[in-house]
Amino acid sequence: MAPRKEITPADILPHAEYAKRRAAMRAEIVAKKKNRRLEVGPVATFYFECYETMLQQVQEMLHIEKGGEAQIADELAAYNPLIPKGSELVATVMFEIDDPVRRARVLARLGGVESTMFIKLGEDKIMGLPEADQDRTTADGKASSVQFVHFPFSRAQIERFRKPGETIIVGIEHENYAHMAVMSDAIRRELAGDFD
Repeated sequence: MAPRKEITPADILPHAEYAKRRAAMRAEIVAKKKNRRLEVGPVATFYFECYETMLQQVQEMLHIEKGGEAQIADELAAYNPLIPKGSELVATVMFEIDDPVRRARVLARLGGVESTMFIKLGEDKIMGLPEADQDRTTADGKASSVQFVHFPFSRAQIERFRKPGETIIVGIEHENYAHMAVMSDAIRRELAGDFD
């Protein structure tokens, strides 16, 4: 069965129903996210998104902000672009640094980092394409602590990604943050379901 690629208003649970089911749904999504998360270097984490993670995010935003029907269109416009469309992986990349002074110092040196992220399959390097909704680097060269990146795959690359035992590397090649991580087979299996 092909993965779902878009949340519609019909997918959204009414506020009262979501409130009743919230704890169980959050537990389910935590379990799903376990194999959709990869640390790359000391402070960057790639969270690979899908229909289920984005639906949970929309439900949470509606639950917390209580904007009702009027809020739904805005949330769908914000989160639907982050659902893989069948020939890509999509990641929210977070630079997670608790200390605000250190965070500001690190991010000030990472301008343009959103264009240096990649997934490597053997000799094939799939460069990430930053989400185009807004600039993720300020005019003074400071990177946002949250980046949204699409990794477009060819059909041959998808088939290679699906092969058990394939070495897959996720990395960032910024001059001030050059780190890579090998994707586990458990993560590879989970993310393979994002492709048609």
